[in-house]
Amino acid sequence: MWRALPPQRAAIRLLRAARERFDLDPLAIHVNYLINLASRDPVIRRRSVDAFRGELERATAIGAEYLVLHPGSYRGGTVEGGIAALVEGLEEATRGFRGRGVMVLLENTAGAGFHLGSRFEELRVIRDLASQQAGLSIGYCLDTCHLLAAGFDIATAAGLRATLRHAESTLGLSHIRLIHANDSKGALGSRLDRHASIGAGHIGTEGFRRILRHPKLRRKPFILETPVDEPGDDGRNLDTLKSLALG
Repeated sequence: MWRALPPQRAAIRLLRAARERFDLDPLAIHVNYLINLASRDPVIRRRSVDAFRGELERATAIGAEYLVLHPGSYRGGTVEGGIAALVEGLEEATRGFRGRGVMVLLENTAGAGFHLGSRFEELRVIRDLASQQAGLSIGYCLDTCHLLAAGFDIATAAGLRATLRHAESTLGLSHIRLIHANDSKGALGSRLDRHASIGAGHIGTEGFRRILRHPKLRRKPFILETPVDEPGDDGRNLDTLKSLALG
């Protein structure tokens, strides 16, 4: 749904206590999936701008470090027009906003349909323009499933090296603040955004072992977005990641 209630103070205190107890750092939240700032449809656009402003305010209220955003869909327009609409939407949503402690992370996409962000070059242009016009602190969140589906062969050693070279030269690895760890039900270049449990997709356990242990990635925070088909699947995926990273 579009509307959301502000978090209660008691809930914020409980969250902060849990973060301290379990060393949960950084705190990253994801915007409402309905938000599409790249759209020129006046109704969707108005709702998206208002909803994103609300996400920024809630992220600030709970002390989140990162707010992850999908660049959106430019259906009915062009890539250039979609990027311009997105940047304008970010500028409008942040107008008069005082909380500057949250970094917005642009998430790469699988490239299906008219979605922006499957190419690193698009993400870089969005960041450059939005940093200037909206005054936001902006970085990137890379999703492993989306990378493979978009044509980045991170399942192989050579493909991972090539992907990281491209990311370093185009995005800057220091700007990649978060990684969504998801295996991919779709094959390389399929443009299919379907997450799979770790080791159950086309990246595979060896692919994730290389990703998790790569010296340029191993200090990055990883967050699971894998499906939960059976009770305990989330814990099993977490255990798998730990074993691949440390075992």
